[in-house]
Amino acid sequence: MAGNSTKDMTVGSPMKLILGFSIPLLFGFLFQQFYSVVDTVIVGKFLGVNALAGVGATGSINFMVIGFCMGVCNGFAIPVSHKFGAKDYSGMRQFVANSAWLAAAFAIVMTTVVTLLCRSILTWMNTPKDIFQDSYSYILIIFMGIPATYLYNILSGIIRAMGDSRIPLVFLIISSILNIGLDLLCIVTFGMGVSGAAIATITSQLISGLLCLFYIIKKFEILHITGEEWRINKDYMKILCGMGIPMGLQYSITAIGSVILQTAVNSLGSVAVASVTAFSKVSMFFCCPFDAMGSTMATYSGQNVGAMKLSRLGKGLQSCSILGIVYSLCAFTVLFFFGDKFIQLFVSAEETQIIANARMLLAVNGAFYIPLAFVNIVRFMIQGMGFSTLAVLAGVFEMAARTLAGLFLVPRLGFTGVCFANPMAWVFADLFLIPAYIYVRKKLDRMTKSQF
Repeated sequence: MAGNSTKDMTVGSPMKLILGFSIPLLFGFLFQQFYSVVDTVIVGKFLGVNALAGVGATGSINFMVIGFCMGVCNGFAIPVSHKFGAKDYSGMRQFVANSAWLAAAFAIVMTTVVTLLCRSILTWMNTPKDIFQDSYSYILIIFMGIPATYLYNILSGIIRAMGDSRIPLVFLIISSILNIGLDLLCIVTFGMGVSGAAIATITSQLISGLLCLFYIIKKFEILHITGEEWRINKDYMKILCGMGIPMGLQYSITAIGSVILQTAVNSLGSVAVASVTAFSKVSMFFCCPFDAMGSTMATYSGQNVGAMKLSRLGKGLQSCSILGIVYSLCAFTVLFFFGDKFIQLFVSAEETQIIANARMLLAVNGAFYIPLAFVNIVRFMIQGMGFSTLAVLAGVFEMAARTLAGLFLVPRLGFTGVCFANPMAWVFADLFLIPAYIYVRKKLDRMTKSQF
């Protein structure tokens, strides 16, 4: 029996299923942003602009490394969703067991490598001297917490693959509240500086992961793995790596362009870095619905491909696209008229240049939210359908666009060039993803017909 905690997305109205699954996910992503946003608010208000810029200067390298962890875990969840959709529960448990072994190995290796290279990476990125130490102190602790990142993302991904998007939300709410308390304790009470913000973030994520583990053990009988199912299976590991590594590389390749862009921003000085930092924190909240739509479509397409119900893929894409377009228009309107108010959550009203820069970034990026919606919806659908390598190529297009912006637009246009980097990346990715989806659908149709 699958149990009451799971949700079968192979039957019923696609719009209703997508809304029902994505709304808890949305709140989960919003609360997850509290980890970084509360850090930024407290750092900006209590430690000053330099500390804010120090944390912000690590954003792209943080995304490149932590994004790889998240991508790998999301990829590992795809075979789980396929087996769940096909009602092959023993095979599903074997994939879960082998993904646990792989995640542990990845966490150990990555933590060792990136902590050793941390200072060198910041030096290569031309991090300004006045914020270098804050950047190093913050990102070193974040990287030391990579095992906690793997723990939470692998377990929450497995839970979502089985159709349950609500429980990870509950655990994130709990850990977000804890994160706020730890931030205030570490930074304000104990005076630990930016290191305190990093410790609060990692501790909160560790607790989220442990809560997921406890819930799986207590509530998901379908995931109670037997001794035989715990055995390492080379074929299953090959499939998992074939899904997970390309998805991890997709994040990292995309982030390479962001690192190059961040290096260009660093050359503009601390004010520009602080402006991008404040913009990023606001933007992350407004982009959470796109992340929720993407994760929803990965589970939706994964289960339906596993159940061989390919006719439901197009209906799901249409329903989610409507949601994405409507939200994009609403978000742009809010950002255009009230963007400066959101920025002032992170910097004082006296920082007029930072506010002006960040507001311009919000307005320009918001105008291109519809292409961003399709990047998330189509990319994650392709991944859920089992074609992760194509998602990597989409990341290459994003990397190319941000690299061009960092190498050519920013040196010539200054901060204005920074504003158009993300929109260029989203448009470039869509130019690849939309034809790629058409190709994947046709290939799946041919594969299905050949089996009958």
